Amino acid sequence: MIARWERGRATVDALLSSRTLERVHADRDLAGLYVKQARAHVSAAWAIADQDPLSSFQLAYDAGRKALAGILISEGLRPTSKGGHRVIEETLRAQLDPPLGKLTNAFGWMRSVRNASEYPSFDSPVANADDAMTARSYAREIIDVAARLIDEMPVY
Repeated sequence: MIARWERGRATVDALLSSRTLERVHADRDLAGLYVKQARAHVSAAWAIADQDPLSSFQLAYDAGRKALAGILISEGLRPTSKGGHRVIEETLRAQLDPPLGKLTNAFGWMRSVRNASEYPSFDSPVANADDAMTARSYAREIIDVAARLIDEMPVY
């Protein structure tokens, strides 16, 4: 494991200062549980894909979010209610992009579609079957990467 993660440190420090991110006890077991829950969510998303695409999308989104939150908890970081899901993306983009820009971009797209689905309007309709299929694929990629990074990222 790396002794200290330098990439994105200024951004993470700023997020901690703004109280959108907080330090907690680094817990690799809890991080592993998040990944396990994320895998269950993706399986459930596939199971309901045909009958309820919106719920399938939401489960896939939540799977990606939990897996990424697992990376943070393994570092001893957690988003606050002030930072919400957005700070997960910001933190990991600062720390991992590059080389994992595709991962953070995928989660950013999922977060945007999830928000539009939670607060629909004529201009931003809810997630459809194609969105759900894409989200399930992204969630699996995110989970696989998160499972590897949990053991590699040092405590912040």
